[in-house]
This record gives sequence, structure tokens and C-alpha cells, in this order.
Amino acid sequence: MTTTTTTKIQSLKLKEMEGVKDSTEAELSKIRLMRAFVETRDPSSKEVDDLMIRRFLRARGLDVEKASAMFLKYLKWKRSFVPNGYISPSEIAEDIAHGKMFVQGVDKKGRPIAIAFAAKHFQNKNGSDGFKRYVVFALEKLCSRMPPGQEKFLGIADIKGWGYANSDLRGYLNALSILQDCYPERLGKLFILHAPYLFMKVWKIIYPFIDENTKKKIVFVETKELKSTLLEEIDESQLPDIYGGQMPLVPIQDS
Repeated sequence: MTTTTTTKIQSLKLKEMEGVKDSTEAELSKIRLMRAFVETRDPSSKEVDDLMIRRFLRARGLDVEKASAMFLKYLKWKRSFVPNGYISPSEIAEDIAHGKMFVQGVDKKGRPIAIAFAAKHFQNKNGSDGFKRYVVFALEKLCSRMPPGQEKFLGIADIKGWGYANSDLRGYLNALSILQDCYPERLGKLFILHAPYLFMKVWKIIYPFIDENTKKKIVFVETKELKSTLLEEIDESQLPDIYGGQMPLVPIQDS
């Protein structure tokens, strides 16, 4: 084992210890139980840290059986859908070309900020898998930008200009499924801006599929209170300039 590899492993372990130290005794006990169980079912479980185990546990109310089933399903999905371990920009060129997502800055809690423009999204010509890969690419980018001790991101969904051409119900539900089932406890808060009446009709269809934990993190923002609401969570120096802040937008593929 090289010195560089040893250093990386030590760094990962320190990050993990830093993160799980805020766990309750109940969580620590459940983490040990779940790890022992999933490692007997899927040896690749040994490669994940306790923080990931804890996120799945928290997503299922610390129910080891339910969290384990969810986690093992995720591992199977990851091997099938992301066999190389990552999504290459060349695989999602169509979605990148639309310029619909940006990532820059952090909020007051140190969570990376993602901005998505719904009016720039259209159904993928190559089927639903293309957009699903784009969603995974985006979530992996966000996770890679999280500093030690941080597990969540803050999202801003700007619906301005959204119309029938952007109405991709299957795509939205696929994205929601990936977020909730494969990246649980990653969303810290989601602000929805400029939502038109037409979008709200589609939202009523999507809403029942959102789990209760996620629903609590979603905030619809009144346009007249947009900047003041965002400033409650984001310093002006980190707020996107299009919302009155000082941070220029950075395309997600360049972040």
C-alpha cells in the first residue's frame, strides 16, 4: 500500500469519525446492527462508511430491517445503473446543453447550493434513462462538494417560464425516486420560486409521492419576499447574483 493510499484512507476515517460523533447512542447501536446484517447479504457494503449507513437508517426511522432493505436495493441499483462508479458528461450531453442546473457557494450551514431552472428542462429524446443519469451526475457533484461533517445540500428550483413543453411528469417522478431512494437524507432544504398556476396542477400529482421527511424541507417562496427569504439561509456573498446576491452562476459540469 502506497503512502498516498494510506493517507487517503486515514483522511476518510477521520471524516467518518467526525461525522458520526453527533450520533445518538441508539443510532450508533443501529449502525452496528445494520452494518453486520448488510455485509452478510452484500460484501460490497464493507466499502461504505457509517455516515451512509446512518442516512439510510434515518430515512427509515432507525428501523434496521427497512433501512437494510432500502440500502441493499440501492447497492444493486448502483451496480446496474452506474457500473463505472460515475456518470461521464459525455453520457448526458443533451441535458448539459440545456444549461438547466448550476452549483456554487454554500449556505449558512455550509451546505452546497444547487439552482435548477425548470423551464430549461425538456423530455430527453433518448428516453428516460438520459435524464436519470443527469440527476445522478448532479447529486454526485453536490455530494463531492460537501465539506467534512456536512451531508446535505440546499436546492433552489426556479419555475419561471415553465410551460407544457417542460412538463415531464415521468422525469420528475424518476428524479424524486432517485433522490429519496438512493440519496436519502441528502436534501437539507428546497426553495421553489416563481411557481405558475399551471405548474401547481402538476405539483398536485407529484406531491403524494413525496415522503413526509422531504415534504417538511420544501418551501414555496413568494416573489415579493424572494431575496429576504433566501437571505435567511444564505449570506449575500453566497447568494446567486440573479436573486440579488454576489455569486455568479456556475454550470454544474464546471463546478
